[in-house]
Amino acid sequence: MYTLLLIDDDQEMLEITSASFRDSGYNVYISENARRGLDALVKISPDCIILDVMMPGMNGFEAFRRIRERTKVPVIFLTGRISEDDKVSGLLMGADDYIEKPFSFRELEARVRSALRRSALSTPGVLSFPPLEIDIVGHKALCDGEDLGLTTREYGLLYMLATSDGKVVTYEDIGNHIWGSYRSNDRSTVMVSMSRLRKKLDVNPIAANMIETVWTTGYKFIGKRAGL
Repeated sequence: MYTLLLIDDDQEMLEITSASFRDSGYNVYISENARRGLDALVKISPDCIILDVMMPGMNGFEAFRRIRERTKVPVIFLTGRISEDDKVSGLLMGADDYIEKPFSFRELEARVRSALRRSALSTPGVLSFPPLEIDIVGHKALCDGEDLGLTTREYGLLYMLATSDGKVVTYEDIGNHIWGSYRSNDRSTVMVSMSRLRKKLDVNPIAANMIETVWTTGYKFIGKRAGL
């Protein structure tokens, strides 16, 4: 589950937009001004920030500079004033997108999804198949941000399948790769390992259905890579 931080001095907009995002399955935190939004970054790790430009006190551009000192997550600017100079300035600063008020929730969520996909693709050492992420450096897998607690063999099995480009991986392939050898009676061992892996993936129905059984042959990974 992705976490969003909404920073805007329009309380009504915050309430309506945050409720819509929560209904769509996001964790959402809100802040009524830039300073409170910056304080929130100490307590949470948002996956995307939606930031109003025109706010009293610290405006969105100054808040963005301070946000970038702390995190590289995607930032989408919101504004009721969208001159070309403002838009260019925001994008040159490194903002991921710019959307004008009033906006439809459907459009805003599409912009958020797009920013999250780009962010996932640019994260080094991570294979992202939302809601599943495979951390190559840390040799672990996460679902909705939670570590699945895979064993070394379970991780190796998942990684092998996820990097197979949608091809069928046979029992023999798995045995030779994970255990270093394979005999016909090793199939049951492979199947037990797969059963344990699937049980851990079962925390999310989307992740649970990413591995397809190919009868009498092996398995096929059908998860959709983020951004592809």
